[in-house]
Amino acid sequence: MGKVISGHIFVVDDNIDTDQIIPAEYLTLVPSKPDEYEKLGSYAMIGLPDRYGKFIESGEQKTRYPIIIAGENFGCGSSREHAPIALGAAGVTAVVALSYARIFFRNCSATGELYPMESVERLCDLFVTGQEVTIDFTAEVIVNHTLDRTFSLKPLGEVGPVIDAGGLFEYARQTGMIAARS
Repeated sequence: MGKVISGHIFVVDDNIDTDQIIPAEYLTLVPSKPDEYEKLGSYAMIGLPDRYGKFIESGEQKTRYPIIIAGENFGCGSSREHAPIALGAAGVTAVVALSYARIFFRNCSATGELYPMESVERLCDLFVTGQEVTIDFTAEVIVNHTLDRTFSLKPLGEVGPVIDAGGLFEYARQTGMIAARS
């Protein structure tokens, strides 16, 4: 992979569900239509309680936080693919959580929208929204530049190349599992 992602973080805690990530009322938007993809992103995390602050500022289409830090069971709830798609459309590149709902993790790789990294420690109790971090995929670490500390991440494993390719179907095309588009 050799990938490095840097940026400001948005911090949440445990059990952030898909209704908080993208409420059901926005599921009528069709992500394959570019204008609706952008609109879907503008509603990402709109269902969060006010205590987390604004994920996307009023009047903006994208977030200024390319990385989300979370606690346990991120993406629980319904199996909607719209959740990782909305985050990706909003400008999120990675989520670093202590654990994920299995279907959310799978939808991240199937859609290729974002990297679901697992932390070794409970980072949501140590990190604060707005801090600057760098994720180094090769070293499997996240560096919090504000705290001047480095934390280990679990290996992404075989889903990494699938996300790198842009999702399951693109990976299958690139590897010859299915025919390339003509």
